[in-house]
Amino acid sequence: MSKQFDVIVIGGGPGGYIAAIRAAQLGFNVACVDEWKNDKGGPAPGGTCTNVGCIPSKALLQSSEHFDHASHHFAEHGIGLSNLSIDVSKMIGRKNQVVKQNNDGILYLLKKNKVSFFHGRASFAQAVEGGYEITVSGSANESLSAKHIIVATGSTARQLPGAAFDEDRILSNDGALRMAAVPKTLGVIGSGVIGLEMGSVWRRLGAEVTILEALPNFLGAADEGVAKEALKAFIKQGLKFEFGVKITEVQTGNDAVTVAFTNARGEAVTLDVERLIVSIGRVANTVGLNAAAVGLQVDERGAIVVDADCKTNLQNVWAVGDVVRGPMLAHKAEEEGVAVAERIAGQHGHVNFNTVPWVIYTSPEIAWVGQTEQQLKAEGRDYKAGQFPFMANGRARALGDTTGFVKFLADAKTDEILGVHIVGPQASELIAEAVVAMEFKASAEDIARICHAHPSLSEATKEAALAVDKRTLNF
Repeated sequence: MSKQFDVIVIGGGPGGYIAAIRAAQLGFNVACVDEWKNDKGGPAPGGTCTNVGCIPSKALLQSSEHFDHASHHFAEHGIGLSNLSIDVSKMIGRKNQVVKQNNDGILYLLKKNKVSFFHGRASFAQAVEGGYEITVSGSANESLSAKHIIVATGSTARQLPGAAFDEDRILSNDGALRMAAVPKTLGVIGSGVIGLEMGSVWRRLGAEVTILEALPNFLGAADEGVAKEALKAFIKQGLKFEFGVKITEVQTGNDAVTVAFTNARGEAVTLDVERLIVSIGRVANTVGLNAAAVGLQVDERGAIVVDADCKTNLQNVWAVGDVVRGPMLAHKAEEEGVAVAERIAGQHGHVNFNTVPWVIYTSPEIAWVGQTEQQLKAEGRDYKAGQFPFMANGRARALGDTTGFVKFLADAKTDEILGVHIVGPQASELIAEAVVAMEFKASAEDIARICHAHPSLSEATKEAALAVDKRTLNF
């Protein structure tokens, strides 16, 4: 006999657990099924984000940034150190503890909101009268049924053909977060978010890092000016880049990985490294879902097909997050999860994809929201641009981090903000003001007229808005 619920959420990542909590808040009897395990075999909800993505990578970025500051920047503050060292095992241990705290926090939130949690792999069994039957395979097998199903099974790392992950020499984001020692040489295939962040972590700790990118340009999704500024900073730090490469072969030896590739000039090149991180994107995770059992439509990439409201081809079956179209971002998944729970309740859940912020947590940080200058040019939009450098910001000088700038793009006629692009200190936090402004259809003038605290990095945002009208005050 199946256990009956109103809503079953498959997946306990950012999209899943948030959808489950919001549905419970709206009065539904909710179950959430998640199969992630900790090192003791217990439940570890939070998905890729919490376990091998956003959270652990930020923990290692913070640790490596402390080490980098101590190595290269403490002296200018009058702080002297001798015999500086890094205990990688302790650093990884701290990262693991941060992950566990988040796992435990999610379990607490589910319990607090009276969501029934089941630890195991969920798959469709069959359509039944009034809904769907879900089988849970885990420590204890279960049969659940509900009228509404929300699929939030996330994504997995895309493997390079001929170079399967062994998480020893050839690493996914998972293996990159668990290296027991700093490699002397590290190769990274892919200069996206994961490649840049993981490359930065191990470069700061002493690895010689080479990043190989198939595309001819750096960070093609970002504003060109931001990408150019960031690349200049990364090269200065010691990261090495090759663009326009075509990987021809990857061979693994006992103590090295050899990557053979053709560079942008058509020359055959080989790169020998101790470890190789492959970060060439992610693929929707629908393996084991048994979508065919109920006729759930999946596209050629393995993603679940949904409409603008996250409805699938099946009545009362929904899907959110990385497993559907759109950017593979944890906060996008969360917003979709909330929206779907509210739609099930007859409300009008809303997600504005144009105000979903993007962030890369390197140093300098990179963040943006809305359209880039190249996108506006391509569509023939008449726009104005304003830019302000952190080198002219008092707080940035005090921090000793003046790399980068804030850039505003606004409609030439209405002054509505069309995009904001930041490269520099704490860009991940500064972008929130731009998101709010754009969500409320603010103009650049609106931001320029708002009082910002002094001294603060946010003043660079105000000054960039002023620059749209060519009236900066401090540059």
